Amino acid sequence: MTSDATYEAALDLTREWCKIPSVKGDDRQIARQADALATWLKNELGATIVSASSANGRPPVIHARIDVGAEKTVILYNMYDVMPASPEGWSVDPFKGGIVDLEGIGESFVARGAENNKGPLAGMLFAVKALADAGKLRVNVEILVDGEEESGSGAMRDYLAALDCPVRNSVSALFPSFCEYGGGAPRVYLGFSGIAKGEVRVDAGAWGGPKAAIHSSNAPWIGNPASRLVEALSLIGKPPTGELARTAIDAEAASIISELAKTFDPAAELRFRKTETFSLGGNAQALLEHVLSTASFNISSLESMPLGSDGVIPHAARAAFELRTPPSLNPADFLKQYRMTLETAPGAILNVADSYPGFRFSADAPGVLALIKSYKTTANAPPQIWPWAIGAAPAYAFARHASSFLLAGAGRGGNAHGIDEFMTTEGFRRFIQSITLWLEHVADETEAA
Repeated sequence: MTSDATYEAALDLTREWCKIPSVKGDDRQIARQADALATWLKNELGATIVSASSANGRPPVIHARIDVGAEKTVILYNMYDVMPASPEGWSVDPFKGGIVDLEGIGESFVARGAENNKGPLAGMLFAVKALADAGKLRVNVEILVDGEEESGSGAMRDYLAALDCPVRNSVSALFPSFCEYGGGAPRVYLGFSGIAKGEVRVDAGAWGGPKAAIHSSNAPWIGNPASRLVEALSLIGKPPTGELARTAIDAEAASIISELAKTFDPAAELRFRKTETFSLGGNAQALLEHVLSTASFNISSLESMPLGSDGVIPHAARAAFELRTPPSLNPADFLKQYRMTLETAPGAILNVADSYPGFRFSADAPGVLALIKSYKTTANAPPQIWPWAIGAAPAYAFARHASSFLLAGAGRGGNAHGIDEFMTTEGFRRFIQSITLWLEHVADETEAA
């Protein structure tokens, strides 16, 4: 079990780091958090700082190394950036944090970053420290911490892609997080979806129209950017889910999904819905097969300019989007086709902010068995194994350096990006224990190999 001293120290560090509002755009606080992290790694963990520099104005990529002379090496990846938050609606100030007894959940530490991901970051580091201090760390550890995970991990991806990248070849890469979603069984993801983010935009000035809003009585003879945007959006994705295409489920994935469906509860998965109705019908297996095989185009916001105006023809309109694909499909391929299709919608422009493909690992990849073993000791139920996550992570960037990339960890957190983001105190203990056990089991797994 995780000792009281390790738990209390990890909780204190979580509280300290959650007080730093390291949100996108606040360069001073991002730098403050990066400095605090690098200092802790050097002074408290005794790690060698390989890199803590910023490139092209991006948040620093923190790369630290612990070399115990072991034959094998693992990567531990995490993040130090968080989403914005204002105090309205919170039980405590989001950038002060505090222990709150949450209804239906129990005693929890509440703060921005508690779950996503400063709590897991602190717990991950103390799992390493506990083993290192006891002389029981039997793998070398490459620690990589991202300062812009919430906006695509561009600097980290560039760092890993560089020909002279100093990250050592590793048997497995782990992204420690609270994986008991909704308080259910912990999950193992064997891969991640790809993602593209951007906007579709229409400016009246692009076709010679007015560059400022004008009275709506001119509608019979003035092209409306908002109407043209609606036309452009109708050219991609089936409403209401934005489905683009589906990929075939291969034999290994089908077997994993079949087993997963035995315990998967669709209503619990979409517990945020007010009813138990779904856009799609079918049993758990059919729903899983659909969501895991589908590429989708999600419209996250719609705006016309000027904002909040009535009775006018806007001078511009935009729609922000996220395009997600299963690992076998590349979001860039859909965007290329969509860009060509938009030639039939004059004035519509596709601006892509970021795009990267998904990636998948086999069920017997290094680190997977060690993870399952760690869950069996720490969790309340057998783990759920997914062939890949419907969420995106830059697993492809780590594949060059490690034989697997796994999002993992016992423990419960919730409300990431929302009000009263939390991690349960009891779950935080289990989380630290699960990462500690994974480091021990992966050493045994690789030694046996």
